[in-house]
Amino acid sequence: MSDIAKFIFGFKRFQKDYFCADSTVFEDLREEQKPRALLIGCSDSRVDPALLTGCAPGDLFVVRNVANLVPPCEDDGGHHGVSAAVEFAVRSLEVEHIIVLGHCNCGGIKALLREGGGGHSGAFIDSWVNIAAKAREQVLTDLAGSAPQVQERACEQAAILISLENLLTFPWLRKRVEAGQLYLHGWYFDFESGELFSYLPETQHFELLVPRCA
Repeated sequence: MSDIAKFIFGFKRFQKDYFCADSTVFEDLREEQKPRALLIGCSDSRVDPALLTGCAPGDLFVVRNVANLVPPCEDDGGHHGVSAAVEFAVRSLEVEHIIVLGHCNCGGIKALLREGGGGHSGAFIDSWVNIAAKAREQVLTDLAGSAPQVQERACEQAAILISLENLLTFPWLRKRVEAGQLYLHGWYFDFESGELFSYLPETQHFELLVPRCA
């Protein structure tokens, strides 16, 4: 129960900051939200989007899932939670930016690489991470014989690019990108060094965006 007590205490602190003080944040947010960015991040407990970006309530529309993946557009009548969230963010909220945020030491990517969707991680996980099967194939071909850590980092970054590619399979999203109304970003957080990298199409590499502390 100590963990639950910590969460309750945390909520009380949040309540004090946003409801008991002079803050008008939730008065402004009561009727609607107007975030300018959608962030698609990993469910990993070490990678909290709002904490990493210093955002206040209402700043970010957030989707989190195993390995920060975006499936391709599929109109098959299935239950597509990520696709529904992307649709709402783009078509209803009209966000101007979508950030796909990956990170080092990702358990979902480890499952993809080590097990290859072979049923060892669980049926749901294996099926889900296989969205990035192309990244796995590319890494195991290009970096055959490399250390597991090198393959994992490469696959984590390649999976971000697959999610960005899959976002463009949604016609209404692609239309906004081509019109210059929506911008896509691929970010990679290395929590071992504290650095943030951003994918640059010009160089086709993840370049350092925020260096480590001096």
